[in-house]
Amino acid sequence: MFAPISKIIKCNYLVNQVISEIIVRSAQVSDADAIVSFNLAMALETENLALDKDVLNKGVRAVFADDSRGQYWVAELENQVIGSLLITKEWSDWRNSQVAWIQSLFVLPEFRGNGVFKKMFTSLEERVASGEFAGIRLYADKTNVAACEIYKKLNMDCEHYLMFEKMK
Repeated sequence: MFAPISKIIKCNYLVNQVISEIIVRSAQVSDADAIVSFNLAMALETENLALDKDVLNKGVRAVFADDSRGQYWVAELENQVIGSLLITKEWSDWRNSQVAWIQSLFVLPEFRGNGVFKKMFTSLEERVASGEFAGIRLYADKTNVAACEIYKKLNMDCEHYLMFEKMK
């Protein structure tokens, strides 16, 4: 079944317009409420997990208080934050450099499929190319098929490592 013509026009408009107009920038404390709401939505959507909003709010603000914990980036379109991610660093003795880990990635549903994450990812790839990072890693819930397909299209692979965890 084909999408209604209005949907197609809207998507074509977004594909042609959004990528060039998206601003990727370091998040500011004033973005914290948006990031908290994005993380709440992402956890519910991807893992059916209802996070404690007060704990999450403190956790997000802790990143702003101490940048050794990470750095949030946001994607902004027409002064509206439409996506965010958290970059944390992992030291690699094998590479004598930091590896950037993407965490807490979220794009508002109405902007998905229009290059928002790709623009954020490309910004991070530029930092890898400059030597700031040795590479990029992220983890995804194996049931999040749509996200895994996007990562594969960006030439990321999931063939090399298995991730093990023990969480409280």
